[in-house]
Amino acid sequence: MESKRQLRIAKLLQRELGIMFQREAKEKFSAAMITVTKVHITKDLAIARIYLSLFATSDKSTLMQEIIRNSGEMRFKLGRRVKDQLRHIPNLEFYEDDSLDYIENIEQLLQN
Repeated sequence: MESKRQLRIAKLLQRELGIMFQREAKEKFSAAMITVTKVHITKDLAIARIYLSLFATSDKSTLMQEIIRNSGEMRFKLGRRVKDQLRHIPNLEFYEDDSLDYIENIEQLLQN
């Protein structure tokens, strides 16, 4: 069970990272559409686990590796954006959210 503070920080990070990916995806990540679906914060607020949905890309694993490689830069830019709201910026861990692929697969199975 996440505390109110964890939930509030998770929402803040989700909103700010979503804006960052929206603006920078065209330049850095080969015009793929990246959506931040969930953010979970550890109890000590040291690690943020960010789940991303990737669209308009043929190779999702390469794109995820690129995002993970740029996580330090993303953390720095995030820190500049939320410097007035957070004292410490958590380390960012990125994961692919495959729930939409799972739902699509279930729908295809039900249609057949």
